[in-house]
Amino acid sequence: MSDLFNEALAFAMKAHEGVTRKGVDVPFILHPMEVACIVATMTENKTVMAAGLLHDTVEDAEVTIEEIRNKFGEDVAKLVESETEDKMRDLLPEDSWDIRKKESLNVLKAAESRNIKILWLSDKLSNMRSFYRLYLKKGDDMWESFHQRDVKKQEWYYRKVYEYTSELAGNQAYTEYGELIEKVFGRE
Repeated sequence: MSDLFNEALAFAMKAHEGVTRKGVDVPFILHPMEVACIVATMTENKTVMAAGLLHDTVEDAEVTIEEIRNKFGEDVAKLVESETEDKMRDLLPEDSWDIRKKESLNVLKAAESRNIKILWLSDKLSNMRSFYRLYLKKGDDMWESFHQRDVKKQEWYYRKVYEYTSELAGNQAYTEYGELIEKVFGRE
């Protein structure tokens, strides 16, 4: 394992220390670790794996993109930045959700980097796995623990990610992501 990966893991563990995943009582760090594992099914690039570990540090922890750039380099920073939403902290999260998602999807749609698409797909697949487990336990009541409770808006967002990462079709992660979208959102 590379020093970059190990340093990213230690950094992410510290950044997310004491935080649990939304909707479930498990350590948040399991999500970035899962993202890095999914990344590893599509590429052996340690930079992308490190970005998988770090992808939520700027958005959800007290870390700046400059810190990521200084500690892990420009390539990791660009990947992390591609997945970092402007949280618009002057608005309530439920009021800024539509704007944040549209802006982030514009970044993904314009991305020419396969590595950005791998990172995005890995993150959203991890989310969909979590959603599916929650859905099996709670049904549509699961959305009550999220800022966006409208299932149709959630569906729109995750289907757009699927569309914008279509160049990854043929990868098991892409196939699984599509299957989970149907299991969570594809019912009448």
